[in-house]
Amino acid sequence: MARLALLVWFPVAIGAQVTSNLLSNEIKSMNKTEGMQRNVNASLTNAFIDLNEISDFKTTPAPVLNNTKTETRTPQEQDKTSEDKAKSSGDAGATLPDLTCPPLGLKSLRVKDSQLSASSSERVGLGPHRGRLNIQSGLDDGDQYDGAWCASVKDKNQWLQVDALRPTLFTAVILQGRNSIWSYNWVESYKVQISNDSETWTPCMNGSVEAVFKGNNDLETPVLGRLPVPMVGQFLRINPQSWYTNGSMCLRAEVLGCPLPGPYWREAEVTTDRLDFRHHNYKEMRKLMKEVHDQCPDITRIYTIGKSYTGLKLYVMEISDNPGKHELGEPEFRYVAGMHGNEVVGRELVLNLMQYMCREYKKNNERIVRLVKLTRIHLLPSMNPDGYEIAYEKGSELAGWAEGRYSYEYIDMNHNFADLNNIMWDEKELAVDKSKVSNHYIPLPEYYTWENATVAPETRAVISWMQAIPFVLSANLHGGELVVTYPYDCTRDWVPKENTPTPDDDFFRWLATVYASSNRAMADPDRRLCHYEDFQTHHNNIINGADWHTLPGSMNDFSYLHTNCFEVTVELSCDKFPHESELPEEWENNKESLLVYMEQVHRGIKGLVRDRETKTGISDAVIKVRDLDHDVRSAAGGDFWRLLNPGEYVVTAWAEGYLPATRKCQVGLEARPTLCSFVLAKTPQQRALEARTKGRKTAKDLQLRLRDEQVRKLRATTKLLNQRRMRQQMSSQPIRAQRKR
Repeated sequence: MARLALLVWFPVAIGAQVTSNLLSNEIKSMNKTEGMQRNVNASLTNAFIDLNEISDFKTTPAPVLNNTKTETRTPQEQDKTSEDKAKSSGDAGATLPDLTCPPLGLKSLRVKDSQLSASSSERVGLGPHRGRLNIQSGLDDGDQYDGAWCASVKDKNQWLQVDALRPTLFTAVILQGRNSIWSYNWVESYKVQISNDSETWTPCMNGSVEAVFKGNNDLETPVLGRLPVPMVGQFLRINPQSWYTNGSMCLRAEVLGCPLPGPYWREAEVTTDRLDFRHHNYKEMRKLMKEVHDQCPDITRIYTIGKSYTGLKLYVMEISDNPGKHELGEPEFRYVAGMHGNEVVGRELVLNLMQYMCREYKKNNERIVRLVKLTRIHLLPSMNPDGYEIAYEKGSELAGWAEGRYSYEYIDMNHNFADLNNIMWDEKELAVDKSKVSNHYIPLPEYYTWENATVAPETRAVISWMQAIPFVLSANLHGGELVVTYPYDCTRDWVPKENTPTPDDDFFRWLATVYASSNRAMADPDRRLCHYEDFQTHHNNIINGADWHTLPGSMNDFSYLHTNCFEVTVELSCDKFPHESELPEEWENNKESLLVYMEQVHRGIKGLVRDRETKTGISDAVIKVRDLDHDVRSAAGGDFWRLLNPGEYVVTAWAEGYLPATRKCQVGLEARPTLCSFVLAKTPQQRALEARTKGRKTAKDLQLRLRDEQVRKLRATTKLLNQRRMRQQMSSQPIRAQRKR
């Protein structure tokens, strides 16, 4: 304890040179201790060498914390880089060095509620356990899950305290205001104190005076306050000094610090998988995907499905034993991540999955080899690369809750797909014979294909992708909660929330349960609520999307009603943008879930619909299952897949110009499909028509023709918009170049 007490007092008591020497010795001892990362040690050494040169104390609202990042800028921004760097350098003056100490984990919930305490609390719902960066409150103020810690007394003696549980080198504090749509509360300035025993406190000093840090001036923007000299201790207190005049003393916080090694502290290895666990910007993502392809060229292919608003390509990694083509009878699967650019866990998990499957395939892992040989897998790590780059520039702790969520045009792609639910429901309301209303392959509404429609280029690209490949199963990876949602996502009659099941509700519940029950974080019975909703106790970690909140135009509902694809949304983590040191744990939490969910694409029935005379496959044949009011269609070669739970089903296949055929198909408990093929005979009318037209192809059914025509219109307007954006970018380049000169 005497040694630790000396370390707490040395920033004030001794000169900077002695400080540097003591800490250098401490760092040397760190290098001999298992579990400490080499890059952290090196960064700390460099930082403390620079401490002698620091003469000015500053706080800043948004510096870049992650020193692993490389700059990636949009074409519009590239020419401004030199000017912006020069301007920021001139404005910054003498700045503190960037430290790589990670967050303690208030935001990610790694810090337990028992580690947080306070001088006072306005009420239970505003207690210290709610003083976590980015925590979200419910719609109503006043419940037990409010959006900050708030002191009950408005004076300068109030504090929020964090127990790091072990000696820690504290380097910075990040503050936010209270999350609320009804009230305005934040702390405008604060002090920091450090202790080893929570009784004797050392103030953070700025030279010879106590340091006062700049706080917030709004509710949501995270503001970083660096300690002028990093301090060692176990406890840290945040002591508000001023706050919003018309509000209360409320804050959300994160603390940055490097745990010091000790004889009883050993960092356990989180995972044995040697993957690239860090945040990858656009340039680094492309590099990683290429490396995976170079390592496994026989089972991988990289292709693009379109571009973002700023021209960043939407890259997809295909994993298959015959990449580049659809194999008859082999189902198509996809993972889509990064629809919200600041929800980054899915992006990194998909990149991890590419690496893992490549390496395990080369090791002859039977499970991975079977997946690769029997499934064509498509991985889209970043549907919203523009939004991700915005969040990445701020970093994991300073991006806030919404920075980078939307597209470059500020479109929320989570409800940017065509609302086909209400089209179908309205038609059923008006129809005399409701059985004749289409329950699948519903065409896009006319307005959605217009050039001035508010449809993001990324959304347009994904719709074209869905049309090009007969996907069977998908998952849309999000973040900010721990729950799996399944269709429908939209309620009927615009009810705010109401359970709105699909005809395949039983199978969707199975899909959601498979992922949730095999996810380590979701399945943990002792886990803390992410924000204010208890999905574990009341819903077993799965919920009908519309029963959570109505969401017209979701990708899940669109996939189900416009294509054959079943899709769920996975909310992967309470923390949308965790620090990269937490990515190995996120991988271990989700690895089994990602694999077992892919394997579900082989449940149900599959088969081939063929012409009796020619023996060729019949495309667009309708596959009907009795008592399930949702059909699917055969792909171009006549093969089809129908996801079903175990049981006996009466299945009918029908195609334009053919007589329907019906048979019983038994689905077993095993995760492999039951073969259920059909041979169809042409109708007498079709035979007569072909005789008159001398075998020329006849038109498709009206619904399919309309569906294909609307997609062609959407692609045409997308092409025009992309050409217009390219011309605008090219015309602005000479102006930027001239300004640069």
